[in-house]
Amino acid sequence: MTLRLDYLSPLPPVRSGISDYSVDLLPHLAERADVRVLRLPGQPVDPELEARWRPVAAERAGEGGRIPLYHMGNNRYHEGVWELARERPGVVVLHDLVLHHFLLDRTVGRGRFEPYREELERDHGWIGGQAALPVRWGAFGSAAQFALPANRSLLRRQRGVAVHGRWAAAVLAEDDPDLAIRVVPMGIPLPPAASVAEGLEFRRAWRIPERSPLIGSFGFQTPIKRTEVAVRALARPELAEVRLLIAGEPSPYANYEKLAAELGVAGRVFVTGFLPFAEMEAAIAATDLCLNLRYPTAGETSASLLRILAVGRPVVVSDYAEFGDLPDEVAVHVPLGDGEEETFARRLAELLLGDRATLARMGESARRHVAGRHAPERAAAALVEAVGDLAAREPPGDAPPRVPSASSALHDRGAGEIRIEGLEAWRAGTRARLSVVVRNRGRERWLPSHEVPGGVIFEVQLREGTRDHHAGRPWLALERELAPGEECRFELELRRPLGRGRLLIKPTVALTTGNRPFGRWDLEVGL
Repeated sequence: MTLRLDYLSPLPPVRSGISDYSVDLLPHLAERADVRVLRLPGQPVDPELEARWRPVAAERAGEGGRIPLYHMGNNRYHEGVWELARERPGVVVLHDLVLHHFLLDRTVGRGRFEPYREELERDHGWIGGQAALPVRWGAFGSAAQFALPANRSLLRRQRGVAVHGRWAAAVLAEDDPDLAIRVVPMGIPLPPAASVAEGLEFRRAWRIPERSPLIGSFGFQTPIKRTEVAVRALARPELAEVRLLIAGEPSPYANYEKLAAELGVAGRVFVTGFLPFAEMEAAIAATDLCLNLRYPTAGETSASLLRILAVGRPVVVSDYAEFGDLPDEVAVHVPLGDGEEETFARRLAELLLGDRATLARMGESARRHVAGRHAPERAAAALVEAVGDLAAREPPGDAPPRVPSASSALHDRGAGEIRIEGLEAWRAGTRARLSVVVRNRGRERWLPSHEVPGGVIFEVQLREGTRDHHAGRPWLALERELAPGEECRFELELRRPLGRGRLLIKPTVALTTGNRPFGRWDLEVGL
């Protein structure tokens, strides 16, 4: 029985890599399934595509038992996809694991903070709610945006999820074991091999010396693409003859021309801005080696990387996440962290200025890699098989996220109870072993005392007038986590003062700035 699909994705002229992907995939998909293309609200469709596919209104998704096939990315062009996918279960091809930036754009980007907080809390529990708070005051940190993918409520309403790599599938499965996940290759057509003539023409147009070693960074230029590493490496003596081409729309947070000027390498850095697809292939052909460094990652399979390989150029990648899966025959892997710039410069010098034969073989292997693993017909067949397998499944449905309860590292407003056993038999001037019982009556886990921040420790004072008989002795320390409702028992050996005194036990929490009171539930006993 032929699979009947409703295809929802941005399409050209929308500036999206997923638009280009869809154009390449659709003809091969239509050979294997009954495909109906849907038009997303408010988005134009190229006249040639309009004539070829005759798209219908998106609100018809799923009618007559057809299976919606949603292509979801991490930008505003996918808002119509997101809205329909939440209403009508289908199969989602998740091009980016992280949808946090998309969430920010459609909420905070429109001046609406509460929907942002509510959605982040729905997907990530109290952690999401806390992470949202700084955004209210304009504090945008990339750590939360990549650590909290904000995809749970969307994916749990689908019959299944398709991703383009094993690493992405493993991350999703670990985050939510209830999801039905399939891995399908990304389809990339194999263009003609890099044209020497087109590459030379591009170099002449940009006044790049024809014989100079040239590396290139392609696609939307954000800080996470780490092009800055390449700019800085150009200042090292081993790369003094190397040029860098930066081709792609610049992010407002990435000013590589300014950095190049500060480092004294501006004459060897060429920034083109956005290039149409045809010019982009000529730009790739002009280079000897291309860059695809990345940290952190939104879990995407980079279409721009695969298109570089398809043209016949090897790549330099960060040895991290899905990029670590690329074989050494097509990619130079550079570890993150200390020594990244040095390793990057050394490997480039070896290939660009020394072992040109290996560089040429890597380019040939790059084309074979794409032809063998990412042919559009192979991708279409795998996608049809995956959707056919997932179509009859029921969505897992909404459910609270599995997150650990909050801990004492979150704040210093603990709630608890302290009691002491053995006071009745304790006589003046005698030594006794008292039992101190502490109960966690709050909602947060209390961390062990040795952890900073968040470790809970109990200060002990035994006062007689102005003298503290317990001064200099150890406080009561938690050796393990204490969950809400649990209690812990300490043994405290003390000599009771001969005169009137006071025994005080004060809960404190270790913060990065030192110990502070952990709520207002100190115990004070008059003696």
